Amino acid sequence: MAAAISATLVFAARRRPLVCSLSSSSSKPNTRKLVLYSKPGCCLCDGLKEKLNAAFSLSSGSDSLNDVTLQVRDITTNPEWERAYQYEIPVLAKENSDGKEEILPRLSPRLSAEIIQKKLLAAFS
Repeated sequence: MAAAISATLVFAARRRPLVCSLSSSSSKPNTRKLVLYSKPGCCLCDGLKEKLNAAFSLSSGSDSLNDVTLQVRDITTNPEWERAYQYEIPVLAKENSDGKEEILPRLSPRLSAEIIQKKLLAAFS
């Protein structure tokens, strides 16, 4: 079987709804990056994407997440991701300034968009 080509979905956090695009390039300078490990058919993953979208929509002023890029990675496209996260998804990580990922604590599906926004801001501070 041919090796799967891994594609990642990138969502740019803006005041408008998140825009999805395929991207193979690295993130823009001066942006903060979140990575969501997910897979098709994962209702918890879909729910977290919706909550993140809502949290990004709330952003304004000093509580801004407008420079945060969310990259959604389908674990079924990469055997390493699948081994690491198959029983853990959704997994949210932030990319540190050195390029290494730091797994963030799991966000409860019951959290409001406002609390998720505050938790994300705290993770980047």
